[in-house]
Amino acid sequence: MPNHRCHVYLAGDSTMQTYSLQDGRQAGWGQFIAEYFHPSVTFYNYAIGGRSTKTFIEEGRLANILSEIEAGDYLFVQMGHNDSTKERPARYTEPYQDYKQYLRQYVEGVRSKGAVPILITPVARLHYVRGEFLADFGDYCNAMKEIAAEMQVDVMDLMQASIRYFTTIGYQAVMPFFMVSQNGDDHTHFTDVGASQIARIVSEEVKKLSIPLSQYVKISEKGVT
Repeated sequence: MPNHRCHVYLAGDSTMQTYSLQDGRQAGWGQFIAEYFHPSVTFYNYAIGGRSTKTFIEEGRLANILSEIEAGDYLFVQMGHNDSTKERPARYTEPYQDYKQYLRQYVEGVRSKGAVPILITPVARLHYVRGEFLADFGDYCNAMKEIAAEMQVDVMDLMQASIRYFTTIGYQAVMPFFMVSQNGDDHTHFTDVGASQIARIVSEEVKKLSIPLSQYVKISEKGVT
């Protein structure tokens, strides 16, 4: 295990953000991710609900990260849920045009600081039809992968990774991961249990990448802890 400290910044939406106790059981995976890494890794969670790739930049949130991030650090970018909301034009981005252009700004900005960008496709919602978990945000997932290939950036397909896990354990086990189990109507946001499971999946995906950060993922005899 490397003995130097490692810093990871998180840019994302409500599925990633850190919540307070006043929010009940609602949680984002960003508040649990540190549990799956060696203590020498420090995470800085800038994720906030309701933001798209566009509004995160317009509000100066990416600029705040770039003012702090240093050479050798990492930035995880998970965006797409809010980019897809056509009914809210202030945050909507067209997947193969605006969305890709904004993602380029994250990649270029981070690289200009000597840090490492990691793109993460939107995480799955609880979209279950006729015995199958369905993938949403398909165009955004594809557009992100296109940018990753174009700019030679590592990308984690969290949409597919989360659906694979959901399929393995089944709907009844997955439903408590989402706030619908608490309020009856929210199939997007996570409970604390669900957020922790998504954080575990993210750590497993990091472990698969050929990057120095992979060495910091905690491993037990049964795999990622």
